Amino acid sequence: MAIELDQHDHRILAELQADARLTMAELGRRVHLSQPAVTERVRKLEAAGIITGYRATVDLTRMGYGIRAIIRVGRAEYARVVKLVQQTPEIVNAYNVTGEDSWVIEIAVIDVPHLDAVVSKLCVLTETSTAIILNVVRQHQAMAPAKREAPKPSLKKLKRAA
Repeated sequence: MAIELDQHDHRILAELQADARLTMAELGRRVHLSQPAVTERVRKLEAAGIITGYRATVDLTRMGYGIRAIIRVGRAEYARVVKLVQQTPEIVNAYNVTGEDSWVIEIAVIDVPHLDAVVSKLCVLTETSTAIILNVVRQHQAMAPAKREAPKPSLKKLKRAA
């Protein structure tokens, strides 16, 4: 279901990405709409699949995970990787990608022996490369709806028009 987004929708998305716990009344105040109007717009954004869910962001370090790492996984049978991802609770994010590697996987583990155990599961499938995350500079960036810029005319077209 395609949906045309206006400035109110953009503001609603920005506010909810910043704080998904806002009440509809507060969200309405922030975007200058009535509570029923903002509630209807949020429902439409959900129905269109633009808003896909709401969740709490947690600090993995405070939960006892001392190491976060990125594992690049070489070419492997897709179904086997998917099954392993589903069976490995330490995997935070898993992306099937193009390029030399087939997968980029983010994990959270307690310590180095725990890291070794998780990486070893993936090494059974194919070659891997692991990088420990030292510092997170950006995470969960709020995104505005994409806008295409108008194509710029080529120099040849400009010369002909002159």
